[in-house]
Amino acid sequence: MTNSQPTIIPRSEHSISRDNIDDTALRVLYRLHKAGFRAMLVGGGVRDLLLGHAPKDFDIATDAHPEQVKKLFSNSRLIGRRFRLAHVFFGREIIEVATFRASLSDSEADSPLDSPVDAPLSSRAADLQSKDTDRAHNTSGRILRDNVYGQLDDDVWRRDFTVNALYYDIADYSIVDYTHAMDDVKNKVMRLIGDPHTRYREDPVRMLRAIRFAAKLGFSIHPDSEQPIFELGHLLADIPPARLYEEVLKLFHSGQGITTLQLLRKYDLLQYLFKAADTSLKQGDEIFENFIQLALQSTDNRINQDKPVTPAFLFAAMLWGRVDQLFVEMKGNGEPTSIAMQNASSEALSQQIRLISIPKRFSMVVRDIWNMQHRFQFRHGRRAKSLLMHKKFRAAYDFMCLRSQAGEVNDDSCEWWTRIQTLAPQEQDILLKPAKAKSKKNKSAQKKT
Repeated sequence: MTNSQPTIIPRSEHSISRDNIDDTALRVLYRLHKAGFRAMLVGGGVRDLLLGHAPKDFDIATDAHPEQVKKLFSNSRLIGRRFRLAHVFFGREIIEVATFRASLSDSEADSPLDSPVDAPLSSRAADLQSKDTDRAHNTSGRILRDNVYGQLDDDVWRRDFTVNALYYDIADYSIVDYTHAMDDVKNKVMRLIGDPHTRYREDPVRMLRAIRFAAKLGFSIHPDSEQPIFELGHLLADIPPARLYEEVLKLFHSGQGITTLQLLRKYDLLQYLFKAADTSLKQGDEIFENFIQLALQSTDNRINQDKPVTPAFLFAAMLWGRVDQLFVEMKGNGEPTSIAMQNASSEALSQQIRLISIPKRFSMVVRDIWNMQHRFQFRHGRRAKSLLMHKKFRAAYDFMCLRSQAGEVNDDSCEWWTRIQTLAPQEQDILLKPAKAKSKKNKSAQKKT
């Protein structure tokens, strides 16, 4: 699968054109090259260009160390501890520049690593003479820190999947391929570089990345890289909730949410992200499954139409089965409707954040969506008017209509609230008038006749 010597694909034999590379990325590549450093486009950008897709990001790899990159670009800053990188800013656009990385022997990995991340390169390099090193594993094999600088033929083996390990060299516009990645791109296969068990243990999130890329690109996962996922999924339970939050957004906001859900269920990984949803689906809750499918399809449609989406809607949908279950139980215990929903929401969110962190700015919207669901039954008076005027009405309304389409809501609420939004304000006021006021008006009209 791997080559000790790379295959060089000259410009005449591949489809990547500089016309399709972001101008700012080209500026960074050319400046690094002009300064005497090796400068290469790497990763998803190269992969997507070969597939005829428009890359979302253009990442650059170089033999220049972060401090050297910073000297070249006054509009840059260094970030990270586990992976020290340079971010070059062009307005709101960021080009990420990473130094080639190498492996480190166990003896080096066991050495003290207490020097500060912002220490000058020369002082840190002195510890290991020829390399600036900050790499360590925990007892389970996970990489905790990883700053071991090397050359291109070191760097390639540190990348996760073959299709993410292609390098576009700005010096001669060739593609450098160490891992038969061009074949995998052609055959649409996701394949880990190195021993899959070891690579997944180093970073269990790679299992989620395999699923995300497979869903996004329409690729299959190579059997050798696929089988360990069934065995090692439990390692995701040790990933910090804040990191899983970011991964969940990448998974479900890629425009292929339905396929992503199918793959997560296939490999039994959904339980480590949304335990309550996983339980409902495994129990065969058809209405909830229909609802989730509709919610993800709606999100996919918006993303693929370049419309904005909010993480709040995703979390509201995924947790709705649990919230509704708790709500029914609490109502059965005599709690008023609004209090039961508030308490059910709090408990469901409390359970979820043990798995995935949810920023408060989104959890508040999630609560609004849930708390408004029972209010759609009120179609007259101040409660109906305040619901229509609520700043999160549209999200709650969309949510309610999906419940209706899934078969959970059995009345005409979706149609009624859809219609009222098409009316002029004066017509809305007439339709929303309290029932008593309408009744008196009708009686008065009858007396006159």
